[in-house]
Amino acid sequence: MAIPVSYVARNLWARRLTTMLTAGGLALVVFVFATVLMLDAGLKKTLVSTGEADNVVVIRKGAETEIQSAIDRGQANVMEMHPSVAMNGDGRPLASKETVVLISLTKLGTNTPANVVIRGVSPMGVQLRPQVKLTAGRMFRHGSSEIIVGSSIAKGFGGTRIGDHLRFAQRDWTVVGHYDAGGSGFDSEIWGDVDQLMQSFRRTTYSSMVVRLARSDAFERFRSDIDVDPRLADEAKREQVFYGDQSKALSTFINILGFTLSIIFSIAAMIGAMITMYASVANRVAEIGTLRALGFKRFDVLGAFLLEALLLGLVGGIAGLGCAALMQLASFSTTNFQTFADLSFRFILTPSVIVKTLVFSVIMGFVGGFLPAMRASRMNIVDALRTR
Repeated sequence: MAIPVSYVARNLWARRLTTMLTAGGLALVVFVFATVLMLDAGLKKTLVSTGEADNVVVIRKGAETEIQSAIDRGQANVMEMHPSVAMNGDGRPLASKETVVLISLTKLGTNTPANVVIRGVSPMGVQLRPQVKLTAGRMFRHGSSEIIVGSSIAKGFGGTRIGDHLRFAQRDWTVVGHYDAGGSGFDSEIWGDVDQLMQSFRRTTYSSMVVRLARSDAFERFRSDIDVDPRLADEAKREQVFYGDQSKALSTFINILGFTLSIIFSIAAMIGAMITMYASVANRVAEIGTLRALGFKRFDVLGAFLLEALLLGLVGGIAGLGCAALMQLASFSTTNFQTFADLSFRFILTPSVIVKTLVFSVIMGFVGGFLPAMRASRMNIVDALRTR
């Protein structure tokens, strides 16, 4: 027969001070582990949500980012007339020829410079991104030196209020609006007219091109036609895939750093749990002997102490996860390793993060409690009862 779970739980409550201290150590490790996963989830969501399902980004073959890419006007004209490209109500192709450039702005509070993406878009560019909504001011006029600023830039950088002037590319640009892009990467950009920006930066080629497909299943045809066309040296990717690829380098760095810290801290936490469980076994020798005398087998004692360690790990996991959940109230700004531009994103707690975190905490409890549980199960009944 198995030892009741209520008995195991009462033992933890009877030693609540040591339980709380050990669970606190486990919670600290879980907090680090969970925040790393939440940071990675927030980064991926920010960049993947930047793209629309039916939008396609075209860049030069071999280029990994829009900043490295170059598409001449002739190539852009050929691609926007492809039969797979959707048309608007006026019979114009839903395509945006865009240029992407980095400028340096000063962060509020720290007065340190950081790279910011300036995106020049065609008249169709805003229509292709329905998640972009004006929150204040108005849209920039095409053919003018007007710009609109993403919400993350407006909050984090100076000189970006409506009516302010930013000077770059030998020209003053007037901020006429703020926009919100639903937490996507566009929140960390500044938008203006593509032709004016190309002229100011003395560019003769576009950085990229974004088109809307008439049908979702037309992507393969569009991509293959571009690959075989001798006039083009470009490649097409679905917009969500393209921006998802931008997260790989930074995501890898975050995961390696975070998991390394988690492993180091978890070793200390498991040692603490092991010490706690060994102390529990040492203080309950007579009790273990009584359980064996009542007919409970070695396996039952082993299971009871392992369950106690697992519950200890679960308590620490829930506490650490609860603290990590508060990080959703904060935003994080870092440099995108692909573009070297400032990128803002949030911690996001997903069901996958919750499951992984709790499994990690239970594993720590199991590893920390296994050897003490083995010691308890191997005790001789007579020797254990003599300690009364």
